[in-house]
Amino acid sequence: MTATPARIVDAHVHLWDPARTDWYPYLSDDRDLPVADRSGMARPFDAQTYAAESSGWNVEKLVNVAAATAGYSVEETLALDASADSVGQPAAIVGGITPAAGESELIAQIDRQMAAARFRGVRAMGSPEHPVPGAPVLRALRDRGLVFDLMARTHQLRSCADALAGVDGLSVVVEHAGWPRSGDPEEFRSWKDGIRSLAAVGERVSCKLSGLAMPLGTMDSHELAPWIEFAIETFGVDRCMFASNFPVDGIHGTLEELFSSYFEVVAGLGEQAIEDLFAGNAERIYSC
Repeated sequence: MTATPARIVDAHVHLWDPARTDWYPYLSDDRDLPVADRSGMARPFDAQTYAAESSGWNVEKLVNVAAATAGYSVEETLALDASADSVGQPAAIVGGITPAAGESELIAQIDRQMAAARFRGVRAMGSPEHPVPGAPVLRALRDRGLVFDLMARTHQLRSCADALAGVDGLSVVVEHAGWPRSGDPEEFRSWKDGIRSLAAVGERVSCKLSGLAMPLGTMDSHELAPWIEFAIETFGVDRCMFASNFPVDGIHGTLEELFSSYFEVVAGLGEQAIEDLFAGNAERIYSC
């Protein structure tokens, strides 16, 4: 067994510049976040910064996930794809759609992002009460061979599973391991029910092991382990992938600390499982 994964494909990062206050207003405003220090998140973060902070880990590829607000996520996708021609990252891009728009406009937003060679799918931006768009939009994603990244909270997971089950053949990735709201025992029980519902939709639904430092307030492996282990047990190794959610999770520690904790949780699973969880599954699902 190696001391670290042989390679990493980080399935969830946000390459951004807070100076773009039109795209990322939440990085510069005074909104109330449950942390005293936002500096680990609210900072310029590009591919070069990521590489410097992940030295010692063989991170081969990054999957950038939309973070720009409103309709700016379309521009974000196109700009990141253009810059990747020279800097080499990201290798894949999950763009954004704005659910407040009508279905025809949402499909048009998807099609505008198809111009980006690294575009692989979308997440729904700015609609916490309606995390799954309508069936015509989901079918449009499926018919274009794109992935739908699901951004939903614990109490929404069952209803999301029902909505997603109605569109056969759509590849779905559950972001942030179902995004629990806290580490409370009751939340954990409810979250497990939701995760079971999503996994039961079928092999086309995968789980991104990311973002747990946000609700748990720590990167400690012992705190992460119950959530990671249950997700892997429920979805299976072939349907899970690790991701950093950096720089957002930088509020709670470093990439070194996060990857070390991830590895500590799964080190006993064997080299093939580690390859799949840290690199191979993300590479396959996001075609990068």
